[in-house]
Amino acid sequence: MTAMARKATVERKTKETAISLSICLDGTGSSEISTGIPFFDHMLTLMAMHGLFDLALQAQGDLEVDFHHTVEDVGIALGQGIKQALGDRAGIRRFGEALVPMDEALSRVVLDISGRPYLGYRVKARGKVKDFNLELVESFFKAVADHAGITLHIDLLCGTNRHHIVEAIFKGFGRALDAATSLDERRSGIPSTKGRL
Repeated sequence: MTAMARKATVERKTKETAISLSICLDGTGSSEISTGIPFFDHMLTLMAMHGLFDLALQAQGDLEVDFHHTVEDVGIALGQGIKQALGDRAGIRRFGEALVPMDEALSRVVLDISGRPYLGYRVKARGKVKDFNLELVESFFKAVADHAGITLHIDLLCGTNRHHIVEAIFKGFGRALDAATSLDERRSGIPSTKGRL
């Protein structure tokens, strides 16, 4: 734990969305989330709780058109918030991974706070959970990876129930992010031979 909690606030407004987000990486997993998309709210709540970071998020978007703008812009704001909250990245473990089951579903999430945005998304599940299209999950994590500057690999190892699959992925990301952003008392500087991330 740092002397000062690693926090960030992001405001993002476009013609399609208005988003207000605050994040504390050194939190307890508490969250207050409202995007107008109940299933997405549920997934973000699980992600914060299992990642042990505090997340406050209010989003208004053109949901009557499509959920895509809101989901992607929340991903952009979250990525920006993570990047800002990390500061100079001194002392972080940098790498994180999680294997997370949700009944028959099993996800593997591995990430590197590398400064090199990349998403490897190997999840073949398609369709909808109620009115939430599973293709939006990839769009969300692509936006997070791009704007946080992380290398992110997400693999679905098995699973048939769409809700379980998405839940395993979001929980896995939360746990992997917690591992990567946690501080190693043995390290005082940036975890790179280059001297920067």
